[in-house]
Amino acid sequence: MNDASAKRLIAIVCSAQALVQIGAFFWPALLPSMMLRWELTNSDAGWITGIFYAAYMVSVPLLVTLTDRVDPRAVYLFGVGCTIVAHSLFGLVADGFWSALALRAIAGVGWAGTYMTGLKLLVDIVDKKIMSRAVTGHAASIGISGAISFACADLLAKHFGWAGAFILAGTCALTAWLLVVTSVPKAPEKVRSVELDWFDFRPVISNRSSMAYAIAYCAHTLEMNALRGWGVAFLTFVAARADASDGAPLLTPTTVLTLLGIVGTAASVLGNEASIRIGRRNLIMAAMLCSAICATSLGFMGSNSYVLAVVLMLLYAFIVWLDSSSLTAGAAGTADPQRRGATLAVHSTLGYAGGFVGPLIIGWTLDLSGGKSPTSWGLSFLLIAICSLVAMVIFLALRPRELAGEGSKASGSG
Repeated sequence: MNDASAKRLIAIVCSAQALVQIGAFFWPALLPSMMLRWELTNSDAGWITGIFYAAYMVSVPLLVTLTDRVDPRAVYLFGVGCTIVAHSLFGLVADGFWSALALRAIAGVGWAGTYMTGLKLLVDIVDKKIMSRAVTGHAASIGISGAISFACADLLAKHFGWAGAFILAGTCALTAWLLVVTSVPKAPEKVRSVELDWFDFRPVISNRSSMAYAIAYCAHTLEMNALRGWGVAFLTFVAARADASDGAPLLTPTTVLTLLGIVGTAASVLGNEASIRIGRRNLIMAAMLCSAICATSLGFMGSNSYVLAVVLMLLYAFIVWLDSSSLTAGAAGTADPQRRGATLAVHSTLGYAGGFVGPLIIGWTLDLSGGKSPTSWGLSFLLIAICSLVAMVIFLALRPRELAGEGSKASGSG
């Protein structure tokens, strides 16, 4: 595939990913009102938020590994189809905990069939010299759409009700399905690996470098989804108890979460460029240490002022997202090329295991410590910070390789 065709495919895939992602965060955006509507506990809400990532975690080893053997386009279209069904039926039939849990699980399967599968479409055809930037562009399209998701949910729910918002999210996913069917060609035979054993993850797990990036990605996604999953609820809590001197917040919680996603996307792009210059390992370790500090500060200090909470949350988002593209590019770039799909499957599975646990940690801690209070929020984010620090120690011990040409001390050790 020539450069022009590759750029066109990248643009199409990124556009489709944006349309699929747009409804992903409608649930956490509408969480405070849905908890009241359905009389959900904090743990109930944590399960509905987390089940999306649990379903992703279970499905992604199968769906992404299949892309080493079959056309990634077919797997991608299946994932988009699941997303269409999940969002549309959520708006049409969801009426409480169990129906919401089941449909968010289907949405998680859909995301497993689209996120890393779409990435696989790109890394199979781009030159290694631009792979890192292609990964960053892919992440940026998803990040921007995910950020807009919060504002769209609030706006659409006000005009069409919460059910109408989810149905429209399903319509966007349908548009993505049609775009890919009509514009993305089947993968060439030469990119498929037919000699390898299916679902043999032992060579992937024995690759210390790729596993180091995957473990760090687990902590990264745990933090990211804890913040996105409970961000609106936390800011709603802070706004409700803020001193009268604070006045009405200029930025609503959903607006802040939209800004959070935009800030995070910019941080991901900047972080990947920084890792090319200073070394991927250095960037990742610095980001993990600083994110732990920010999480603790947000939890224990953010409840005192809405303005302070917003500032700390945006700073935390910038640092959490700083190593996002760096981690995925590190895993893909140090993987065996013939097992890149399996490597991304393991990478994504570990990542979204963290994504599943993160919202649950917040929900469980809030309930076990007596409900939403400044102390409960502080303990919740402290536990998130501890998870990041543990992952940082493991990452350092595994000594992952840098990618070619990165940092002044790039080497092949690991």
